[in-house]
Amino acid sequence: MIQSDIKGGFIKATGVAIALGLIVSPLAAFAQQTQWFVPGQTRPAAAPPPSRPAPRPAPMPAGPPGVLPLPGEAEQAGAGGPPAQFQLPPAPEIPPMPKGQATPAAIVGILSVPDVLRVSTAYQAAYKELNARGQKLNEDAQKEQGALRDLGQAFAAERSKLSPEQIRSKEKEIQDRATEAQRRFGERNRIIQEAGQYVMLQINRTMEQAAQQVALSRGINLVLNRAQILGTTADFDLTPAVAEVLNKALPSVIVPPDGVSPLAMATQAAPAGQATPAAASTAAAKPAQKH
Repeated sequence: MIQSDIKGGFIKATGVAIALGLIVSPLAAFAQQTQWFVPGQTRPAAAPPPSRPAPRPAPMPAGPPGVLPLPGEAEQAGAGGPPAQFQLPPAPEIPPMPKGQATPAAIVGILSVPDVLRVSTAYQAAYKELNARGQKLNEDAQKEQGALRDLGQAFAAERSKLSPEQIRSKEKEIQDRATEAQRRFGERNRIIQEAGQYVMLQINRTMEQAAQQVALSRGINLVLNRAQILGTTADFDLTPAVAEVLNKALPSVIVPPDGVSPLAMATQAAPAGQATPAAASTAAAKPAQKH
């Protein structure tokens, strides 16, 4: 029946509406990757962000409407079955190495990234803004879902009075609206998530620099993520000092204007002396001025 088909189809479509807490995923990824580093060691420069890839159809979440699947769930869902058993070729022999310089004794510091972010003014302000955008997206998706449900019910009530051609036309009209809603809300969802990642890249970059400076000031040559430590004492904890340095160095971050992807901001970046992403985010809501 067209009513149940359209209703079920749009319930799936509105699944692209995001859940609250948009920048938790980038934070979780950073906490897992930043397990240790050697203060003072030069790191290779980060590669420039790639150009935006061609859009691919996103898989529909299996959960309730308005909930986005957590990162990795899709891969785990499709990775069923036992691992394949391969017959490998003989392993190469690695000759013994001559004795080299001994590694210096480890002087360890502990850092809790989540605790730093809880007191980061930049993180909290950006989270509040992106969280509000996510709530607005969910509200709009629910309104559209209700409107499509009403259309389906009205169509079911008058279906018996319509000709076959009118029925096909009405079905196409409702389906086209559901498809467009899926595209529109999916695009908004993607832009908000990209904004969250853009915010976290700014924070993570400065947080790591702050951690290195704090570690160097205390003669520490190895910083561990507290999430990987079973227990420690406050003597090793660098979290309060790193949070203080981070707030002084980065009291706020650039949040792309609502509806503007940071990838679009990057592609529109002007040569030296012209508007930067920071200026673009500030001026996006203002009309262009002639000089």
